[in-house]
Amino acid sequence: MYTLTARGSRNFFCRCGAGQRRGRGEKTSRTGRGVGILEVMLTRDSAWSKLCEWTETESLRRHARAVELVMRRAAARYGDDSSAERWGIAGLLHDADYEKWPEEHPARIVAWVRQQGEEEIAHAISAHYTRWGVSYESALDRALLACDELTGFVMACCLVRPEGIATLTEASVRKKLKDKRFAATVDRAEVQAGVALLGVSLGEHIDFVIDALRPHADELGVGPRA
Repeated sequence: MYTLTARGSRNFFCRCGAGQRRGRGEKTSRTGRGVGILEVMLTRDSAWSKLCEWTETESLRRHARAVELVMRRAAARYGDDSSAERWGIAGLLHDADYEKWPEEHPARIVAWVRQQGEEEIAHAISAHYTRWGVSYESALDRALLACDELTGFVMACCLVRPEGIATLTEASVRKKLKDKRFAATVDRAEVQAGVALLGVSLGEHIDFVIDALRPHADELGVGPRA
């Protein structure tokens, strides 16, 4: 997890908390006779409320929103379109307990997500750092690891460019990754581990993250400077 304070987004909290498409909170399960039933599960609105309850820092909320956006795009590539809402929620909540309980992270948010009946999301959050030693069992697990750290790094790259993300290229990001003094808290090994688990090249994944974030530049505060 890596964040920087972005520029030009005074109303960020309001824009992200309101007006987002509401998840229906429904998940299909089957009885022994094969009849579909609907269970109320975790909605995007509930996830956003929990994030705001536990996270007051704007930069951390912005990072959560950015990872949500990338994970929604990742669902279409590595999962399926129907899973976009749930993959986005995993991205939104992955660091939700970090500000209040950094020494316990991510145990509190994992426990809360499990209480909502979302074991798959909970497991992905529990595995979003390789040194925690949690197994990677699903495409969601692998994608969250791969998207988290690199999303934060791409955002950092945008903030030192007058044009922000508008003209950011894969080559620029790769060059910054080689400079260990830039965004020094980003664990480069985690970035490499993520792309290895996804089975893609680093350049391909950098382009993917940039493309996922670029349409939301104004919301995230990574557009061109005025």
